[in-house]
Amino acid sequence: MQLLEAHRRAMAEFDDRVRHIGTDQWDNATPCAEWSVRDLLNHLVSEQLWAPWLLDGATLDEVGDRFDGDVLGADPVSAWNEAAAAARRAWDKPGATDGEVNVTGGVIPTEDYGWQMTLDLAVHAWDLARGIGADDRLDPALVAAAHTVFAPQVPAWQDMGIFARQRPVAADADEQTKLLALLGRSR
Repeated sequence: MQLLEAHRRAMAEFDDRVRHIGTDQWDNATPCAEWSVRDLLNHLVSEQLWAPWLLDGATLDEVGDRFDGDVLGADPVSAWNEAAAAARRAWDKPGATDGEVNVTGGVIPTEDYGWQMTLDLAVHAWDLARGIGADDRLDPALVAAAHTVFAPQVPAWQDMGIFARQRPVAADADEQTKLLALLGRSR
């Protein structure tokens, strides 16, 4: 699966879970220990707000702190819809995956940034599903693509605090279980 198709599927997975958040679920815990459902959505909205800027060549200093703090306001679902639509338009521009972008770790290929965004959307779709008690099964083709891309990379990230330590998993586990375990999550 190519990056942009994987990104679309990951965004659709997260979007589907956002549409299932009940009015009484914003303070629910998620598998991300320090984040409630609202905090998790705030994180993803902020990431989507950054994407058009970074894909347009902005540096971290140029973006500054404009997306720090609460970016959800009084209508979190609308904030998601607007940020996701803007990010999607940015990713759909011709040549969007060419070149390089500025991220916290330095300058990286845009395609790597796209895969990182894809993984974040997918795993947080699972986290959100768990937080609201929704279906947590992810698109199998998306899971397979993310696992193929990230299985070789994640172990090197373990000491960076990006993900929890990898969890052991049975050799015959399904691919989603393996991906989640790679990222320190368990079913």
